[in-house]
Amino acid sequence: MTTQPPQDQTSTTPSLPPHLDPTTYPRTLTSATHNIHLELTYSTLNPTVALEHTSSPAAGANVLFLGTTRNTFEGRAVSQLSYTSYPPLALKSLMSIATRAAEKFDLKGVYIAHRLGVVPISEASIVVAVSAGHRGMAWKAGEEVLEEVKEKVEIWKREEFVDGGMEWRENRERDAEGRLLSSTEGGK
Repeated sequence: MTTQPPQDQTSTTPSLPPHLDPTTYPRTLTSATHNIHLELTYSTLNPTVALEHTSSPAAGANVLFLGTTRNTFEGRAVSQLSYTSYPPLALKSLMSIATRAAEKFDLKGVYIAHRLGVVPISEASIVVAVSAGHRGMAWKAGEEVLEEVKEKVEIWKREEFVDGGMEWRENRERDAEGRLLSSTEGGK
């Protein structure tokens, strides 16, 4: 009787495609020309790092936005959010948005980081930081960048509810006040 050596367990386990494998992150893209730093990550987001990237002696204003997971959606208790993305397209879209904003608002720096995977209640899923010579341009730029990211970037959200239900959503389904967009306004 002969015995066979044990089979390698990794060979029977299907591997994740690289864009879904957290060990291949963070994925970053930068532009020295406009002081842009973009990141997709499975790690906790750090607002201090965002401000360090956008800081400039020429900036009189730094605006920071953190989007966090809230505990309810339309009266349903939320347990967590989960995000997925196709990084090559998402980073390209983020760069287009950041470059356009840097040029339009004469920004001194732009930082956008989006978390992927599970994002528990109260934790940040997105960080947007911009710096400009004056506060008016920084405020406008920060809001415009955020709205364009939600409208155009290839990142999808799954809301997971305490009752066990879940729903996939596109970020662009709602406006800045949380109102559902109609199909004529760009929502689905």
